[in-house]
Amino acid sequence: MVKVAIILAGGKGERLRPYTNDRPKVMVEISGKPILAWQIEWLKSHGITKFVLTVSYMYHVVQEYFGDGSKFGIEVDYSIEETPLGRGGGIKKAFKSPLLSGETDVVVCNGDIITKLNLTNMIKNHLDQQALVSLLLVPYISRWGVVKVDEDDHITGFEEKPKLPYWINGGIYLFNKDIEPLLPEVGDHEKETFPKIPKEKFVGFKDEGFWRAVDVVKDKSEAEEFLSNGKQDFS
Repeated sequence: MVKVAIILAGGKGERLRPYTNDRPKVMVEISGKPILAWQIEWLKSHGITKFVLTVSYMYHVVQEYFGDGSKFGIEVDYSIEETPLGRGGGIKKAFKSPLLSGETDVVVCNGDIITKLNLTNMIKNHLDQQALVSLLLVPYISRWGVVKVDEDDHITGFEEKPKLPYWINGGIYLFNKDIEPLLPEVGDHEKETFPKIPKEKFVGFKDEGFWRAVDVVKDKSEAEEFLSNGKQDFS
């Protein structure tokens, strides 16, 4: 099984100000705990016990909260970027962590996600398919209500935030370590690495469970509503 996760935790979160004036994006609190704490709790519920956190902006806030991870029943290592490396460069640097020694596959997550994805199923599918990369796919939910019209443009109804017939990148991946040579030293893995992957080794995993990337204050409110409705069991 997969036991290690790399979490991209270096973002500033400028669109979440003033909540990020004194902390990085992943440390913004949702229902009393940082986004990153919720994500680690979810990952831990699916067997992940070792975490490499790629940090940059105000990284001391993350270190002070999580330490070596022992008080959370996990192991934590920090991959500190003194200058921004981009997500792909950050992942490549994190692969050098001793926590990845002997591991063949690793979960990689954007650090701003609250989800109830069944990660265990995604891991099983990744290993069964012998994929180089697996990518979480989530439904594309419109941020706006949709107006329905007939062929004469008469309004026939309204639908609030419908699910559209598309899938989007959920920012959660499984990487086999053979991907490492394809990652850039500096740059983004989606632009520079993914186009090089043979399609038979690049697998999508669809999941319609709760998922929210906390990019703006409205996302924060929606994640808080989800977590406060008695749905805090991530297993």
